[in-house]
Amino acid sequence: MTFREKLESLTESEWKNSKVTIKPIVNEKELIYATYDCQLTKEQQDLVNPSWFEIGRSYLDSNDNYPCIIYNEAMTPIGFINLKKWILTKTHCSWSYYIDKDFQGKGYGYAAAELAVKILKAAEPEMTIKLATEECNLKAQKLYSALGFKLLPELDGDDLVFGL
Repeated sequence: MTFREKLESLTESEWKNSKVTIKPIVNEKELIYATYDCQLTKEQQDLVNPSWFEIGRSYLDSNDNYPCIIYNEAMTPIGFINLKKWILTKTHCSWSYYIDKDFQGKGYGYAAAELAVKILKAAEPEMTIKLATEECNLKAQKLYSALGFKLLPELDGDDLVFGL
């Protein structure tokens, strides 16, 4: 069973918590939201992969990438996430995500990351989750640590790597 198939076999309840719901991109409206309407602050634009890049990865490797929209409690789209296998080895799970600048500072980033951990652990219980971040991205590092991730003694290019 592929990574995508494992994700798609999860129940609907495994894709939500009290604050957010994650759903795969399945139509043009969601694709437009992810690639155009969902905006980052200027300072964040250099810190994360843009959604179009992650969606392109999914096109090239659909079995190991699963681009999704993050929704809030009112089912308003508030962010983008690509659940994926670790690009180099495919032996770990990972994600790339961000919350729209208009919805930041409300706990959605933490809730989405917490839910992503739950989803990835349900789909691939034996796999470590690895996340890479720029050394200057202290917000991401603080978030990963709050979720229980530990800084690993390795780099992804020049990015720090955290593992759970």
